[in-house]
Amino acid sequence: MQEILEVLEINQWVETVFSTLSHQRFWWDMGKYGGTALLVFLLFLLLRKTFTLYVFRGITKLLQRRGLDPKVNILNCIEQPLRNWFVVLGLYFALLVLPLGEFFQDLVTQTFRASIIVLIAWGLYNIAGPCLFEVINSKIDDKMDDILIPFISKILRFLIIFLAFSLVASEWGYDVTGIIAGLGLGGLAFALAAQDTAANIFGGIVIITDKPFDIGDWILSPSVEGTVEDISFRSTRIRTFANSLVSVPNSTLAKEPITNWSKMGKRRVSFNLGVTYDTSRDQLKKCVEEIRKMLENHPDVHKEVIFVKFDSFNDSSLDIFIYYFTITIQWGAHMKVKEEINLNIMKILEDQRVSIAFPSRSLYLENLPEYHQQEKQGQGE
Repeated sequence: MQEILEVLEINQWVETVFSTLSHQRFWWDMGKYGGTALLVFLLFLLLRKTFTLYVFRGITKLLQRRGLDPKVNILNCIEQPLRNWFVVLGLYFALLVLPLGEFFQDLVTQTFRASIIVLIAWGLYNIAGPCLFEVINSKIDDKMDDILIPFISKILRFLIIFLAFSLVASEWGYDVTGIIAGLGLGGLAFALAAQDTAANIFGGIVIITDKPFDIGDWILSPSVEGTVEDISFRSTRIRTFANSLVSVPNSTLAKEPITNWSKMGKRRVSFNLGVTYDTSRDQLKKCVEEIRKMLENHPDVHKEVIFVKFDSFNDSSLDIFIYYFTITIQWGAHMKVKEEINLNIMKILEDQRVSIAFPSRSLYLENLPEYHQQEKQGQGE
């Protein structure tokens, strides 16, 4: 029954439009008042150009003189909606000049109100994008904004679009509450079908609020190792050291242990240096002292923890335990410092005439008198 009524209303609307357009008086009035309507529309176009060239740009320059960064100027985000607002306003008043009749006047009014809703939503949509990111980033010096603000921006933009759609539909007489109720009835089926998506969204929220890493950090997890490039609703994109891009579901990453190498305040170096057993006690002691002194005076070594100790008697070497931290945590710079220190250690060993040991085994043959005597007797017989 409801569908039949809707079809009848549409047919009635079409008949009204055709009957009005086919009336000769209608076109006579259009020609009579059309020039005035065109002048009204051109006047608003002139106001639009004047506003853009003088008022809008004047306010922008004034704000820049007050020290406002152009990137965080909200006026730039709403410039296009404001320019189109003059066009919509000009069309509306131009159509009001025309004797369209009650039916067309109501249609024009509805269209005008829906257009205003769209323009406001357009401006808010722009503000909730990069503009919001720049404004908040200028107030809060926090790298996590690179993750948090885009995430919030996507949610706000989705809500703005949904509300604008609802208001426009309501303006044209559609029952928005019925649509929402229908979504509620299908919510269970939707939730069952989107369990993984919902888990990834909540996983993304956990990652953002818990802050285990920032964009640009080097992380290690059981799933992947690399540099974080982006966090979206569904996944986290990580650039591996092989330059491949891996998308890890947020629900997976939120449940895994994550090592954030970029959060290191210093980078560790630990190894055993083996020297040969023919090294004297004084030589070994001197090497240990010189290596420790070299590390303590090195500008790229963290001074808090430095260990250089004669550690153990190994199978084929005397082991010196060396343990220190580099100040830099970047891989390339860390390897450069480590190389320089290794070369310095080699020079110290050369100066002390100490050789580095390598895995070896010595075989000693004991001279047995009884064995040799029996061997000689056997030869005499």
